[in-house]
Amino acid sequence: MPPIPGSGLAKGLAVTLRTMTKRSHTAQYPEVQPELPPRSRGVIGLFEENCTVCMLCARECPDWCIYIDSHKETVPAAAPGGRERSRNVLDRFAIDFSLCMYCGICIEVCPFDALFWSPEFEYAETDIHELTHERDKLREWMWTVPAPPALDPAAEEPKEIAAARKAVEKAETAAAAEQSPAAPAQPGYPVQPGNPPNPAGGAV
Repeated sequence: MPPIPGSGLAKGLAVTLRTMTKRSHTAQYPEVQPELPPRSRGVIGLFEENCTVCMLCARECPDWCIYIDSHKETVPAAAPGGRERSRNVLDRFAIDFSLCMYCGICIEVCPFDALFWSPEFEYAETDIHELTHERDKLREWMWTVPAPPALDPAAEEPKEIAAARKAVEKAETAAAAEQSPAAPAQPGYPVQPGNPPNPAGGAV
């Protein structure tokens, strides 16, 4: 059946009339801040203490907007006769948010939990160079990272926590055994040196 001429216009006018009778919902931003979803992607924060300069985030970034500089330092041996070790020291960690496409790959691939999403999004600048946040600025964003959600009470205990708890319980049990008094000797005849004990009691 061919469409009736003007039916599309009639449907459009019907939608307009239904919308005119409803109250509009206008967000009064910036006076009223929006309620963002819990997993909003605003800006990336850096927890510098966890960064080992493995460069994994910079290598996996599809936009190459992460800049990392570091140098090596020699760590003296922990015990006499031990070997010296070398470790990477972070000199620069910067993210250019004018290039970032907020894919979150850098956060997902970080094996040491050094990068986190923050819901903050009000960091627009008049100069594009100001959108390159150095590590001091990235550290400030960490204060705006929300706390992780609580674990499900029925969830299985993480393996790391279970292993740590068992190690503590084992150490406490060993310490308690060392502090407990010695068990009293069994009654019977004294065993002379060189004589094997008799299961029935006394010496052979």
